Amino acid sequence: MLSDGVIWLDAGAVFGLVPKVMWQRVTGETNELNQIPLALNCLLLESDGKTVLIETGQGNKDFEQTRRRGWEPDHGKLIDDLARNGVRPDDVDIVINTHLHNDHTGWNTVEDSEGELAVTFPNARYYIQRGEWDEAMQPNERTRATYLPENLLPVEAAGQIEFIEGETQVTSDITVIETPGHTAEHASVVIANGGESAVYLGDMIQHQVQLERVAWLSAFDVLPLVNLETKKRVIAEAIKNRSLLVAVHNPFPGVGRMSAGERGRNVWTSEAPHAVADRETAVSTG
Repeated sequence: MLSDGVIWLDAGAVFGLVPKVMWQRVTGETNELNQIPLALNCLLLESDGKTVLIETGQGNKDFEQTRRRGWEPDHGKLIDDLARNGVRPDDVDIVINTHLHNDHTGWNTVEDSEGELAVTFPNARYYIQRGEWDEAMQPNERTRATYLPENLLPVEAAGQIEFIEGETQVTSDITVIETPGHTAEHASVVIANGGESAVYLGDMIQHQVQLERVAWLSAFDVLPLVNLETKKRVIAEAIKNRSLLVAVHNPFPGVGRMSAGERGRNVWTSEAPHAVADRETAVSTG
């Protein structure tokens, strides 16, 4: 597991229609802006001789804006975390974006020494759902602020996008699957090898309680009722298969499993990061 750090988001938006008196029981106190911290967990894999990075966090291009708002940024740490794992940006062969919101694509690009935008991972193919790209290129009034062209257009200009449609096998161990709801074309990533499996959820949830209480839906979900059905399906399959789940915004490392609890309420149990399967496909422990 890798981390791009932490971002702070409005708790009311994270929990949508759920009243504060209920969500505050699981989040604790908010800061003075009614925000809670959300992790930015990314996943580094080796598969079929390829170095694969799932998600690129918030990045560092918004530091000046963040400081203008009155606080020091606590994100933008992914490149340093890659280096601690012995990986340079030009070592990465594949980048997978579950969707194209700014807190999942920030390190797709970087500002060079002259302030010009460049692709952060110059040798990588970026796997992106075609429908999600189309939404990002033609956002509506609600979604416009979440899709930042500076994270996307330089990758297209460099010819490094691998557009995919629906379920797609990226390597022999890694498959992108459709998990709509947060966005219409949102995807998740299944890693399967040696009889074990893991699912990188993307933004299916923003807080682990949303796995345990599936009716707790985020205001950020464009299609909340679709996301409800997606969550129920993915959770049921994860329980059946004893799959690891990797939650982007859960406290680092965001790894755990779901189990069936009493009265139909499922239970999340955190785990330490470890190998998903054999030496050919492993979750980096950082």
